[in-house]
Amino acid sequence: MLSKPSLSILRSFIHELRHITQNGNKLRDSSLYEYVIKQFRQNNVTDLQHCREKDELAFSAQTFVTYLNSRRNLKKLHEEYHGRGERSIRDTANIVGFKLPHDPK
Repeated sequence: MLSKPSLSILRSFIHELRHITQNGNKLRDSSLYEYVIKQFRQNNVTDLQHCREKDELAFSAQTFVTYLNSRRNLKKLHEEYHGRGERSIRDTANIVGFKLPHDPK
C-alpha cells in the first residue's frame, strides 16, 4: 500500500497525464500509465525501511506534476489573452477590472 503523500502525488500525476493524452484513448491502456504505476509500486517501502529511491521518485514526480499543471495553465492563459489583435477600450478595461464612466448622450 502506498503512503498517503505518495498516493496523493500519484493521483495528481495521473490527473495531469489525462490532460495530455489523446481523448480517444483510455489512459489505463497506455504504456505510460503502466510504467508510472510500476515505478511507484517498485519504490514502495514499509515504515521500517528507508529508501532513498522512494524520496527521489516522490520529488521527481511532484516536480513533473507541477510542470504539467503549469504548462496546462499557461496554455489556458495564452488562449484567453493572446492573438486577438487590437482591443477596444471597453474590452481592455474589462480585462483589468475597471469600469468606464457612462456617457450620458
